Amino acid sequence: MSGFVYSEKPIAIERGEGPYLYDGTGAEYLDFGASYGVAAVGHAHPAVVSAVSEQVEKLTFVQASYPNSARDALYEKLAALGPGDLDNVWLCNSGTEANEAALKFARSATGRSKVVAAQRGFHGRTMGSLAATWKPKYKKPFEPLAGDFEFVPYGDEAALEDAVDEETAAVLLEPIQGEGGVNPAPEGYLRAARERTAEAGAALVFDEIQTGLGRTGALWACENRGVVPDVLTSAKGLGGGLPIGATLCADWIADDAGPHGSTFSGGPVVSAAAEATLSAIVDADLPGNAEAVGTHLQSKLGGSELPIRAVRGEGLMIGVEVGRGANAVLKRLAMNHGVLALPAGRTVVRLLPPLVVDESHADAVAEALGDALAEVSA
Repeated sequence: MSGFVYSEKPIAIERGEGPYLYDGTGAEYLDFGASYGVAAVGHAHPAVVSAVSEQVEKLTFVQASYPNSARDALYEKLAALGPGDLDNVWLCNSGTEANEAALKFARSATGRSKVVAAQRGFHGRTMGSLAATWKPKYKKPFEPLAGDFEFVPYGDEAALEDAVDEETAAVLLEPIQGEGGVNPAPEGYLRAARERTAEAGAALVFDEIQTGLGRTGALWACENRGVVPDVLTSAKGLGGGLPIGATLCADWIADDAGPHGSTFSGGPVVSAAAEATLSAIVDADLPGNAEAVGTHLQSKLGGSELPIRAVRGEGLMIGVEVGRGANAVLKRLAMNHGVLALPAGRTVVRLLPPLVVDESHADAVAEALGDALAEVSA
């Protein structure tokens, strides 16, 4: 199984620093993909490196049934930073595991099985999360998947209203769809979901694996809409480059959820990395930086004469819809201009950089994108 490549010969990355990556020859790449948002605080952030180095010298791993100071510190920080009253935390190893836990918790707490999810949504590749994912190409080879999932058009309040009933355990939504093309929720949609799930006694679950941790200009994207879910999932950038996920729950979910566990839940090394990452995000106000730099970049792209159909997103989660295939543009960005970015569907270039980038980096990417589009069109 191959990874995402830009040419016949993949770029072999050897090291990184801040918003830059370097291959074995020393060639520099401005990283505006951040490995799907994992490098939220940049590569080799000094505080993360220090926390990991210090912890690995003391204790590499101990299972979660034994209290550990690194894990306890992360529990405390996540509980304090979670939106609203989401102060019950379960740790795991990835985003898809965080969503698996959310689905299990919602079903066990409500005693129901039906899950309503959105068309074009993406929630992971394990069997439960995959069942909640829309795109057939991800699902078809592995069917049959878990049952009792219903899909509604993203942003359609009436369809959501009709789908949620007394048999619904959860509504699972991304505040901004990532893989589906960088589609922000229409104004009022998340609030309508909040009101309908509360009315029906169902859990509202927000998948903030890509949108969370400051990327959209607030620590959590749902805060931009003034909506607090019953369950929120986080991963990707949480570990500063190390694999970790988290599921945050309201009391009524945590109190009635069935038993769940994982051998590697919140190991000391990844917990230390995640606590340092959260501190770096908050202390440096990286959400504020994401808002400022993202606004600058969107303005630059939207006000240009480039062959761009649309620019959408929030903060430093930006989708640029191009008239040509996204992969052709991405290849030229990487090979000719030293800029790494991501696809989000066939025609959308996704910009998901480390939150430490500044306006000069944004300007460089806007210029490179213009050149790459010209090359594709030539």
